[in-house]
Amino acid sequence: MPITIADIHSPIIVMAINISSLMLLLALVMCFLRIFFGPTLADRVVALDVLNILAVAYCALLAIASGQPVYLDAAIALALVAFLVSVAFARFIEKSGKKTVIHEGGGSGGFR
Repeated sequence: MPITIADIHSPIIVMAINISSLMLLLALVMCFLRIFFGPTLADRVVALDVLNILAVAYCALLAIASGQPVYLDAAIALALVAFLVSVAFARFIEKSGKKTVIHEGGGSGGFR
């Protein structure tokens, strides 16, 4: 007997989907803040990579919520493209020759 969409949407699953959606939205807002206000190019590149991961997570969440596995195919394709974009950005940073200076001591925190 196949699993129907009514079987998937138990109250616990619906609550988990809602909580996951809120967490993805919060992460998206923080990611955009890092993209706009990131002090270095590397911070912005990492934020863009996280944005790609959030898009893959949203596709997976959409596949669970709708019961349509076609969204998982889109998530896999998006993950492959995101990997290639990350490699391209890393090469761009390496070729640009910009060095980031890490200040030691006197910082606002961190591990010693």
